[in-house]
Amino acid sequence: MSNLTIQDREKLFNDYLSASGKAHATIIAYTKDIEQLTEFLAGRGKNEIASVAADDLEAYKDYLGKVYRSDKTVSRKVNSVKSYFRYLSDNHYIPDNPSRLVSQPQCEQTPPRVLSKTEYRALRDACRGDVRMLAVVETLLQTGMRISELANLKLDDLDFDRGIINIETEDTHLNRKVPLNETAKKTLQAYLKVRPRAREKTVFLTKTCKPFLVRNIRKSLDRYFRLAGLGAGVKVNDLRHTFIVEQLRAGLPMVYVSQIVGHKRLTTTEKYLAFVKMPEYDANIKIETL
Repeated sequence: MSNLTIQDREKLFNDYLSASGKAHATIIAYTKDIEQLTEFLAGRGKNEIASVAADDLEAYKDYLGKVYRSDKTVSRKVNSVKSYFRYLSDNHYIPDNPSRLVSQPQCEQTPPRVLSKTEYRALRDACRGDVRMLAVVETLLQTGMRISELANLKLDDLDFDRGIINIETEDTHLNRKVPLNETAKKTLQAYLKVRPRAREKTVFLTKTCKPFLVRNIRKSLDRYFRLAGLGAGVKVNDLRHTFIVEQLRAGLPMVYVSQIVGHKRLTTTEKYLAFVKMPEYDANIKIETL
């Protein structure tokens, strides 16, 4: 195995990611990051992975810092490199892990953007004439699900009788059931009445009966953000942030909110407490309708 080239190792790593159940988008991101590393190393005459040293990886990190203005992007790419070399070392494809000696870039954490009631009501009003996009906005805003989860929703995932949505994920996020309130239910049912008739089981479709892809959902939402006058910098994930904060403000236990939105760690949910003046705990509190 010691004679395997860098390209051979890339293939092994990709196979490992697939076997680990990583989402397709995650695998593509890792693949592109490692291909970029490979190209950089080739320019330094490193065509065998065992010859790569910590100095090469430090030089690569410096290179990334010059190419990308975002510390977050550099940090993500370095994390991909570290995962790659950790895999190679753990499986004895290389004698040592040179990435251990490479520090992870520190990036400033941007606080979550939370929409005010005036803002998300303006967004709702901007979508009134578009049944599909109103259903998209309300589903994201009233459930806190990720945009990728919304794009992957199937008709069988909607249980209007019990008032839940079943979310099945492709990666390490846990499958879960999310409460479906009346506002989201009504907009979804209104959309389903005009949804193109097709064998395709994906809930949200284009006019040509193809699945409404994440990039196109994001593009459409950006348009409505502008129409609603929400200003620059508003992102799709801000609807998720808003849901989390509003549920905590309403008094839902943090553990329960964490489960609803699919956070793997409670500490991820805790960061939203900075936006919340917590009410007295009440076991009878229900999901807040935004």
